[in-house]
Formats: sequence, structure tokens, C-alpha cells
Amino acid sequence: MFDGPEPPIDLVHTTEFLRRLPANELSEARHLLVEHFGGVDLAARRGRVALIGLRGAGKSTLGAMLAERLEVPFLELDRLIEQESGVSLSAIFDLYGQSGFRRFERRCLDDVIERYPRFVLATGGSLVSEPATFERLLTMCYTVWLHAAPEDHMQRVIEQGDMRPMADNRESMADLQRILAVREPLYRKADLSVNTTRESPASATHRIVETLSPSS
Repeated sequence: MFDGPEPPIDLVHTTEFLRRLPANELSEARHLLVEHFGGVDLAARRGRVALIGLRGAGKSTLGAMLAERLEVPFLELDRLIEQESGVSLSAIFDLYGQSGFRRFERRCLDDVIERYPRFVLATGGSLVSEPATFERLLTMCYTVWLHAAPEDHMQRVIEQGDMRPMADNRESMADLQRILAVREPLYRKADLSVNTTRESPASATHRIVETLSPSS
């Protein structure tokens, strides 16, 4: 489990203790560790809002509304990656592969955190699959998981101009549900969960703003 020299005994005991915790308590323990030992300014963290979730969850729509309400910049990480690289996302994967994309993703995330004291950031759906980058996001930003019914995800992707799901709707739906099943435990690490099928963008925006207020 541990590489290199023998780890401190307290680290071993702490790791074994955390391993025995159920998922909900493990998440709470992580938040407490970050709060007390992470050196993170919690007030500043609430000024940095990151939206996570699959494509079609409503990150762009709700993110723009939320940023306007909070009077902060709205940024989309994928667009920043394209600007940084000078090519489209698909070209990044063709030229540099997934590892190259992940490097751009982390570099752009760090740049956003460094440059902007307050913002709303829409992230790519797969960011949660890169542990170090996702941990950085969770630590430095107040994260909100946007999710919807699979049918809504699919329809919104089509409305964005991507007609690929229409080619084989049944297979596309199965793929979407499979991806969600793998990533859902990661998405659930967010500070707040918002179902954009059940809740309108205006209502969700109001709830997020209320949650971010110091008294909440």
C-alpha cells in the first residue's frame, strides 16, 4: 500500500481508521480534515464555485445565471483549455492523447484559482476521473454537482447540436447510464447536489446562493 520508507505509525493507524468508515462518514471526515489541516480559507473557498456533472446537466445555463447573480466571472474550463492549447478539444486528444489533455486541464484549473479570487466555473464531465485534479478542485472550490434524468441529459446534448445520440438512442442511453454509474460516487463528493430535472435554473440558482451565504 505504501511505497518507499516505512510510513509513520500514526499515518498507518489513521489510514486504517478511515478505511473502516462508511462512505457518508468518510466524506464528512475528509471535509473536517481539509477544514482543520488543509490551510484553506473557507470564506475564500465559497467565493470559488465549481459546477461538476455530465454533459447536459445544465452547467452552462445555470453557471451563467449563478455568476450574474453573484456578480462574478463565469468561466468554462473546456473553453480555457482550448484557448491555452490553441486547438479544439478533439484535436488535443488527437495530438497529445488523454494524458496531454489532463495536463492542460490541471494547468488551466490552477491558473483560474490563481488569477480569480471569485468565480463560477463549469468543468468538464470527466474531470472527476483525475484524482489529483479533482482533489484540488474539492479543496479550493465550493463544488456543486448538477445532475438530471438520463433522458434530459440526452435531449440537452442533442439541443446543443450533437446529433450522435440520435444514431442509436438505445446504445447511447446505455453508455450514458454506464458512465454515470461509474462517476456518481465521485460526483457525490460535491458540497451540494442539484437535480436540474426537478428544479428550474432560477430555483437552483437561488438555492445555491442561499447555501453560499455566511449564515448557512
